[in-house]
Amino acid sequence: MAGRVAGKAALVSGAATGIGQSIAMCLAAEGASVAVADIDAGRGADVVTAIREAGGKALFLSLDVTEEASWEAAIAATESEFGRLDILVNNAGIAIVESVDKMSFDDWRAVMAVNIDGVFLGTKHAVPAMRRAGGGSIVNISSILGLTGEEKLSAYCASKGAVRLFTKAVALECGRDGSGIRVNSIHPGYIHTAMTEETCRRDYGDIATGFAELGKLHPIGRVGEPEEIAAGVLYLASDESKFVTGSELAIDGGYTAA
Repeated sequence: MAGRVAGKAALVSGAATGIGQSIAMCLAAEGASVAVADIDAGRGADVVTAIREAGGKALFLSLDVTEEASWEAAIAATESEFGRLDILVNNAGIAIVESVDKMSFDDWRAVMAVNIDGVFLGTKHAVPAMRRAGGGSIVNISSILGLTGEEKLSAYCASKGAVRLFTKAVALECGRDGSGIRVNSIHPGYIHTAMTEETCRRDYGDIATGFAELGKLHPIGRVGEPEEIAAGVLYLASDESKFVTGSELAIDGGYTAA
């Protein structure tokens, strides 16, 4: 299968649903062999089936991004199956909505464990694999809330802001060591996913009303689609972006331009 990432091997965390699913399917459609990594084996297997039925190459890997041994096993399995690792997309993430004075320490730590510890662990173990492959691209999915704040999302904002600066620091390391590894972050606006649908039900009473109201937060007038984030990942994963590292790509309908 020819394509913009043909011959490359990718691992996408949180790939069973939403943005991660779209990323995995997009990379596979453009020629990459894709490790669909998630804690949800059922939905992850469905994504693998969809990729294979479309003519792509994929396997499912059980991955708890908060556990170092799980990352070690996932990256080893990717190299064993595909012979290399060229692309890592740190996509898995969670949000807990609560005011700072009422948030439990356990909830705070849970958000940090997935959103930033998981990015650290994935990057830590992907870098040696990418060195063995002669280079690679790491794409960290941050958020518009890694660039600006939002009430009752202090933990999420803190974790996604950490992803942004972690990305830049590692980009400097990898850029200067001659490894050929590039590291960039993507900052999505509100995207049409099951998680955002739950936000709509919680904050606005129903999905349609919620998406209409959230759309107003973006100058372009609507929320985004998962495929629009996947398109940005594809660019950063491909050789088209070989001079791009340490950057932040906001795909947010103008949300952060205001």
